[in-house]
Amino acid sequence: MFTGIVEELGTVAGIEEQGDAVRLTIAAETVLTDATLGASIAVNGCCLTVASLGEKEWTADVMLETLKRTGLHAIEVGDRVNLERAVTPTTRLGGHIVQGHVDGVGRVVSREPSEHWEVVTVSLPAELVRYVVEKGSIAVDGISLTVVSVTEDAFTVSLIPETLARTSLGFRAVGDEVNLETDIIAKHVEKLVLTSPEGTQS
Repeated sequence: MFTGIVEELGTVAGIEEQGDAVRLTIAAETVLTDATLGASIAVNGCCLTVASLGEKEWTADVMLETLKRTGLHAIEVGDRVNLERAVTPTTRLGGHIVQGHVDGVGRVVSREPSEHWEVVTVSLPAELVRYVVEKGSIAVDGISLTVVSVTEDAFTVSLIPETLARTSLGFRAVGDEVNLETDIIAKHVEKLVLTSPEGTQS
């Protein structure tokens, strides 16, 4: 589990094609200070498992299912990626509950800069609209953000200078894909409301 507070921007150092999978090598520092084999690190919001460790890089195996469902299919050597280690029982929950299980992929529709912040609009897959509410939480490329507004096919977020400087949203261009994870609580509440104790639809 994660909180959506990006710890550092890593760099894709290598991509090894393996037919129905990819072995991804990422250069990093902060997230490696206490990393171990088998640990979980979120890459652009995708929970990946550490398969090997070096002094300043680590590798993860990305299965076909993950490649099909996330923006990792388009990743290239040299790309900067958001990294976050899994939370511990004593971690401050500075963002919101993020599982690292991407629900869908959106695209940056527009960017509207101002003097002190930037409003970014992201397209929203139709099947995710019901989980996104104004002033609710959403993870975009693993970044915990507050929804400013939502329509039937998009939502907007306001980015402060800190977010622009420390995450990939500082340089995402219009048309770029981003991974989206909606609020897990909304999905569980929906299931409870729609399903009776006997497991039939109410």
